[in-house]
Amino acid sequence: MKNIFPENTISYKHKYRVKPEDIDTLDHVNNVVYLKWVNEISEKHWGILSNTELDKKYFWVAIRHEIDYLHPAFLNDQITIYTWIGKTVGVRSIRHVHIYREDTLLAKAQTTWCLMDVKTKKITRIGKEIMDILL
Repeated sequence: MKNIFPENTISYKHKYRVKPEDIDTLDHVNNVVYLKWVNEISEKHWGILSNTELDKKYFWVAIRHEIDYLHPAFLNDQITIYTWIGKTVGVRSIRHVHIYREDTLLAKAQTTWCLMDVKTKKITRIGKEIMDILL
């Protein structure tokens, strides 16, 4: 598969095998599971980018999810979930997630995340220390 990430982006991928608990009554992965995967890969990627000092100051909250479901996934499918950071400005950062089974794009998501201050629990501007690791 060709590289799906846009140039000059900080990206991450994770492989996953579909489990019985991911399957719904229609015998394919439930739509809510895709949202769970979007959240999980976002957290894993931030965990790689971040450090203890940043985690003491900030956390992210998802404020919008847009998901296009293109093809179903089934029990035991080996999927690869890709994520990268998009437009980041002010207090918001866009994260893109694509979910593939081999060369087939199953779903794609765009999630808007808002940066929060740990102490005040209020929205905070994305400063240089975070911009430097995101872009």
